[in-house]
Amino acid sequence: MTVVVETRAQLAASLAPARSAGGRVALVPTMGALHGGHAALLRTARSRVRESGVVVASVFVNPMQFGPNEDLARYPRTFDQDLEVCRAEGVDLVFAPSVEEVYPGGEPQVTVEPGPLAQVLEGKTRPTHFHGVLTVVAKLFGIVAPDLAVFGQKDYQQLVLIRRMVSDLCMGVDIVGAETVREDGGLALSSRNRYLDEEQRQLALTLSRALEAGRVAGDRGGEAVLEAARKVLGQADGVELDYLALTSPELGDAPESGHARLLVAARVGTTRLIDNTGLVLGRNQQQGSS
Repeated sequence: MTVVVETRAQLAASLAPARSAGGRVALVPTMGALHGGHAALLRTARSRVRESGVVVASVFVNPMQFGPNEDLARYPRTFDQDLEVCRAEGVDLVFAPSVEEVYPGGEPQVTVEPGPLAQVLEGKTRPTHFHGVLTVVAKLFGIVAPDLAVFGQKDYQQLVLIRRMVSDLCMGVDIVGAETVREDGGLALSSRNRYLDEEQRQLALTLSRALEAGRVAGDRGGEAVLEAARKVLGQADGVELDYLALTSPELGDAPESGHARLLVAARVGTTRLIDNTGLVLGRNQQQGSS
């Protein structure tokens, strides 16, 4: 049975029996508007703690991560449907706090500084975004005290920053990165997809096609990866590219060979979409030298 709790006191009381029995607690933080990608995160959480553990899904639209030009009021709020997704995936507790419950003193005076990694890629377009994300995730870790937390790889920069925060601040939470879930055509599932009309949805497929072209070109090196991806993006009239970047898995400079990450952000109409993929650079060269 899925139980909804709205306060920290209710949450602590609901978690107490499992904690006393030694069960592990998994947290899946969300802002609601749940889709198949979120369902996959919930399934991953359940598989990690098994039936003896507790899966907590938080549903909280965090005002701190919205910039001045981003419409907090426009963000979809679909709690009844979200609850149905949580029930279907066997979530034990849905933590749905008010803003006052998460930020009881108003805007917090002590926050998480995300560091230089938050100034690149998404951070160039949304300079205050990760400040708000890391602050609310840190608060949720403090409130829920999970053993592990599950995040999607689609928001790859967010995942890397959360892992860095947990490591730097010694938070003791195991961070699990779940694979991106895609529609049949390759479009990464996102709450923003609901803003796309059918023509725009077809254009949005260009992002995943560009990433796949780049991934396939990995054995020819980094420049070939970027060239292949740019060629696909350049053929799509109506896709306004924000960035295309090839990096290390930690979002540093791309290596000459080995594992890397290819990330893209673009606007289709008024909707901004992001996507990424892992790849291996110089695979043939590595095989030839082994």
